[in-house]
Amino acid sequence: MYLTGFADEAADDIEGQIRATRALGWRCIESRNVDGRNIHDIPEREFDTVAGKLAAAGITINCFGSAIANWAKHIDKPFDSSLEESRRAIPRMKRLGTKLIRIMSFAVLEERGPDDQMEQERFKRLRELNAMFTGEGLTPVHENCMNYGGMGWQYTQRLVENVPGLKLVFDTGNPVFSADRSKPRPFPRQSAWEFYEHVQDHIAYVHIKDGIWDDREKTVRYTFPGEGQGDVEKILRDLLARGYDGGISIEPHLAVVHHDHTKKPEEEVRFDNYVEYGRQLEKILASIRSAR
Repeated sequence: MYLTGFADEAADDIEGQIRATRALGWRCIESRNVDGRNIHDIPEREFDTVAGKLAAAGITINCFGSAIANWAKHIDKPFDSSLEESRRAIPRMKRLGTKLIRIMSFAVLEERGPDDQMEQERFKRLRELNAMFTGEGLTPVHENCMNYGGMGWQYTQRLVENVPGLKLVFDTGNPVFSADRSKPRPFPRQSAWEFYEHVQDHIAYVHIKDGIWDDREKTVRYTFPGEGQGDVEKILRDLLARGYDGGISIEPHLAVVHHDHTKKPEEEVRFDNYVEYGRQLEKILASIRSAR
């Protein structure tokens, strides 16, 4: 098992992302954005610079946090942008030795009901995306985020059943704020543990996020791992008991350092957030292991 994270939450530039990773004693970054642009979208010359700095630092990219088929892409619109992003990502993954890439299953059609989501078209597109990557020896992992598969565990299950070989990245925090569209309106929030229980056999990668849902305000307050409603410790305990040996990636989403009331520049707050989040995860894992 190894630890990694969305280091763009620590810093925009690759130097800061490397520095945060080293501060934790980790060797990997799940790369999403560099200077505000996704790693599969930055210009070639900039990608060359990023690759060189990573190599010099001895830091690897274990996963591309891509925008492929994500919540900003619509199933009733052309497929071109996700295909183009995939074609750009593949040679970059190969150059960096990256084996995993996060994908999604297109935005929810809000004007339609849960069972009228053009699912056959979604299955068709994901079969094509899955084949593009697996054919190159790479593994796409679908995230239960703001997309069709994130509507509830039943929808992720349908994806797995209709896209042979599809693997999952399970995010502990997304169910906290996601509507459970398998139930009648007004949709309640999902249970992270229930979602995990039904998809655990297909999980190849894990995102750690946590938070508390405010039903009155209809918002989520993100927390450090284990302090929210994401069943983080329970899920990690079960994963380790099952012999999970993949990556665990932090995605803090914290706006402030909750335990530090001093005034700091935004850049320093972000950096400290990320490092403290990683240390909190390490403490949870150490506690689980010591109790076994």
